Amino acid sequence: MSPSPPPIRGFWRMFRRNRMGMVGAVMLTLAVLMAVFAPVLAPYDPYQPTRVTIDDIYAPPSPAHLMGTDDAGKDVLSNFIYGARVSLIVGFFASFISIFIGGVIGISAGFYGGKLENGLMRFTDIMLVIPDFPLIVLLVALTRPNLLNIILVIGLLGWTSSARLVRSQTLSVKQRKFVLRARAIGAGNLHIIRRHIFPLVLPLIVVNTVLVISLAVLNESALSFLGLSDPTKISWGQMLNFAFTRGAMSAGAWWALVAPGLGIVWLVLGCTLLGQGLEQVLNPRLETHHLSVGSKMVARMMGMKGEPPEVKPVTGD
Repeated sequence: MSPSPPPIRGFWRMFRRNRMGMVGAVMLTLAVLMAVFAPVLAPYDPYQPTRVTIDDIYAPPSPAHLMGTDDAGKDVLSNFIYGARVSLIVGFFASFISIFIGGVIGISAGFYGGKLENGLMRFTDIMLVIPDFPLIVLLVALTRPNLLNIILVIGLLGWTSSARLVRSQTLSVKQRKFVLRARAIGAGNLHIIRRHIFPLVLPLIVVNTVLVISLAVLNESALSFLGLSDPTKISWGQMLNFAFTRGAMSAGAWWALVAPGLGIVWLVLGCTLLGQGLEQVLNPRLETHHLSVGSKMVARMMGMKGEPPEVKPVTGD
């Protein structure tokens, strides 16, 4: 008997067959590589002061500036490459905070139940009723709008949907026989959560993490567009804000708007496709529906169409 493949190799074998997930993974990987190697890829350093003339303001795309220049005469391509760093940093770190809080609350409520579950879920329902983005805008406006505060505010307010998903999955896993057997032989609650509950809830957490990254990127871009970004860091939302408020539309400088807009769409679409692909791989039950016709049913129907079933005569015995 040949040994079974390792879990990682088996996962990769299934994942690479999912075209949607692979496209999302490639899109997200390209964005990450662009942000990591920004000093190498960017033709200019946007944080270095440069001498600007009137001809450099909103200059159209040219060999010297492939995506043109902005209102300050700086290279849009360089700003675009460096701007990916802020979006990815906020997206990843804010999503990790949200998933950690939502995972702890969801597992605790689903596993322990009782008054703890009622209290945690009622608090989650209250947070769900409050609109997230207006509250994020209010908190960032009241605090100093720097990168750390934006990450904390987005992360601390984006855990509610994750908590409900993890709780529902925990309730389902808790009723399985191996959990009841572990409890019967004297296993403690922390041991059951660590060895039995968490490994089966982890795929859902991984999928939800990728989807929460896209929401965090959108929230950060919206905050930057409203002027609530870190003024010392270049981001795609900040580029859109400068383009709209400093006359890019009236000047016909479409390149100042298209570049950051495409970057946001690219990153959010990549995270969404990757999350959907991971969900299909980690949860194969999504591939079929309880009303769908399986292969055995199709073969049975074809046999019935080809040859009618034999009818045995009724005897009087």
